[in-house]
Amino acid sequence: MKKFNCDKLVVIGVGLIGGSVAAALRRADSVRRIVGVGRGLANIQRALDLRIIDEASNDIAVAVRDADIVLLAVPVQQNESILAQLAGSLSVHTLVTDAGSTKLNYVAAVRRLMAPHLRLVIPAHPIAGAELTGVDAAHSELFVNRNVVITPLPENDPAAVDRTESLWRTCGARVTRMSPDHHDRVFSAVSHLPHMLAYALVHMITTRPDAQELFSFAAGGFRDFTRIASSSPEMWRDIAQANRDALLTDLASYQKQLARLSELIRAEDTEQLGNIFSAARDARNAWLRQDK
Repeated sequence: MKKFNCDKLVVIGVGLIGGSVAAALRRADSVRRIVGVGRGLANIQRALDLRIIDEASNDIAVAVRDADIVLLAVPVQQNESILAQLAGSLSVHTLVTDAGSTKLNYVAAVRRLMAPHLRLVIPAHPIAGAELTGVDAAHSELFVNRNVVITPLPENDPAAVDRTESLWRTCGARVTRMSPDHHDRVFSAVSHLPHMLAYALVHMITTRPDAQELFSFAAGGFRDFTRIASSSPEMWRDIAQANRDALLTDLASYQKQLARLSELIRAEDTEQLGNIFSAARDARNAWLRQDK
């Protein structure tokens, strides 16, 4: 695959993901000019100060004029409004991609709002988030050896799909392709559900009358399990709604697992409890070895 180059990149949402893409492409000397668009004036000014972007704009239609690539890196519920502003403002050659954690709702909005430009709108999802937010958390190596999923549409131009893949590989990522539906079912189980569990546990502790005492004794296990509850509430609220059907299915499956554990504890069935715990430990250890 030939070296990725871009004359003008527009990043809408210059936070952890959008800022890291800009930083990675700048480090690779693959982009000449980066324009940042965002709601937070302080964050955009910080992106300018850090030289992650070259210019800032609060007008999407003006910012994307003559852009080679536009990256949407905002909470998923903002995508529809932004797509509506993009429609009619893009050059015929402008490639549009995104970094959203859900794809079916995004694809539906793209088909409704961007039909004339559909061949150049390539959905994507970098699996490289963190509990930190804002441009100060961005860095050029965020995507190195991380997975990025592209979910091409039948209407997409194959060359545009390849160019999107080249963008992410230039950032250091490993790129996989899958359908939007399959994407949403996979990440409901291994990303969206874990965030719901972490938020629920911390909230449960918070609402107890002895919460202060409980938090004072919480140690490494609690910290590890609940790390992702420090993530952006706005982002995860939106994801929960955007991937509602798959997430409700996985929540129901998890509730069945909890009910099974309750039954075994009540029955003092230590053998079955041990079997479940051993199987879970072995599966996690096998995954860790595979992930190295």
